[in-house]
Amino acid sequence: MAFIIKAIYAMAHGLHDMQRHLCKGKGDGLCQEMFPFNGSLYKNFLLNVSFTYGEGDEKEQVTFDAKGDPPGRYDIMNYRYLENRTHDYVQIGTWDDGNLTLNATLIDPSAGQVKSVCSTPCPLGQRKNYQIGGQEKRCCWSCVKCLEYQFLSNEETCQDCPQGFWPNPNLTDCEPIEQETIEWGNRPAIVALILSGNGFLATLFTLVVFVAHNNTPVVKSSTRELTYIIFLGMCLCYATTFPMLAKPSQISCTLSRILPGLSFALIYAALLTKTNRIARILAGSKKKIITRKPRFMSGPAQVLITLILIGVEVGIVVTMLVLEPPKDEPHYPSKDRVILVCNTTTWGMMAPLCFDFFLLGLSTIYAMKTRNVPENYNEAKFIGFSVYTTVVIWIAFIPIYFNSDHLTATITLCYCMSLSGLVTLVLLFFPRLYIILCRPERNNRSEFITATTVRCHIGNSSGYSRTSTSLSVCEATER
Repeated sequence: MAFIIKAIYAMAHGLHDMQRHLCKGKGDGLCQEMFPFNGSLYKNFLLNVSFTYGEGDEKEQVTFDAKGDPPGRYDIMNYRYLENRTHDYVQIGTWDDGNLTLNATLIDPSAGQVKSVCSTPCPLGQRKNYQIGGQEKRCCWSCVKCLEYQFLSNEETCQDCPQGFWPNPNLTDCEPIEQETIEWGNRPAIVALILSGNGFLATLFTLVVFVAHNNTPVVKSSTRELTYIIFLGMCLCYATTFPMLAKPSQISCTLSRILPGLSFALIYAALLTKTNRIARILAGSKKKIITRKPRFMSGPAQVLITLILIGVEVGIVVTMLVLEPPKDEPHYPSKDRVILVCNTTTWGMMAPLCFDFFLLGLSTIYAMKTRNVPENYNEAKFIGFSVYTTVVIWIAFIPIYFNSDHLTATITLCYCMSLSGLVTLVLLFFPRLYIILCRPERNNRSEFITATTVRCHIGNSSGYSRTSTSLSVCEATER
């Protein structure tokens, strides 16, 4: 009710001051100058009203500020424990239009200092969300936590960090995320390196033994030229692990694109040539009369065929390097991770391997055709075991590679390359290594003769007798 009374008095004082100003001593009441009534002028007089309201201790001066608000007057109360063992509010001072009056003797010292604010400052990582009614004065707000990948651009705004960046500890800016690479100290990487290193040493040892016994029947019967090409391919299989695990750069990325396809091409181009040659020898041995000497059976011819197949693989690799130049680039599996990888696409990796799979498939077919080669010439069976096992390894590898993250896929490829080389070494060369080192009495020509029957070659132009011998299966395979 007091507010209504003061409002009526304020309007009356404002109207009275306006009448005295406009009528200028023409007496009380309205005068002609007050018509028509000017509300804007009346507002100016109303804002300048000043009068006393109340009596005694409750007397107060009523005024308005420039915005039309009356002065603020507050009683300062302290909720405290009283002597009669009850709690109640006790007035300890007043605040009147900016003037503070405080009776310090009435303040309970155990109460501590009280903060009289609408909202406290927001803690680290939270922005101010101003409440309705506090937008202009900006005195009341709620604190909203920023997302983990955001920083405070100002006290009211959370801003996303760019890709590859993360908020600093103070959440005032973004800093680059440390790039992840495959650490050689990780357990999977250590296993890959041990597998590759041991495979390389075993292959090198076997190669040295073969070179030392280069002119013995067990080495000559394996087609020496192609055997050494296979050794080179196995060494490159093991070497693939090192650029794959190295920190991505233009050099390591280039080697990672070249070595897998090239190493496989060296192995399976030579194996395809060997199995094809055995198949043709086996087919010729079934004829009672050899009317024509098989073509491309010599060592140089076999090497030339192998190099042509390898040349196709080299052409595919070079083409893919031109179409997709290798380089390192960041990969973002999540907002808070950056992995440095090579820019190798699925097609860039699989295109060279597709031709290798083609060679592997043909080698498998020929290995199946030659599985019934006579018992004492058993290289065809060992080639079959080697390619069958390699096919199983790669069938297991492909789904793992395409359904894993980059780091897992890289480690898996290293395992697969080393295992492929070890399978070829163990199943194809260890039996011959066993004969050379442990059973030297079997390292003679009679152990590698496929038949005792001599086939006769009937010449068509030289007029040789039917009884003139030409080519035995042994002679065709002895190299």
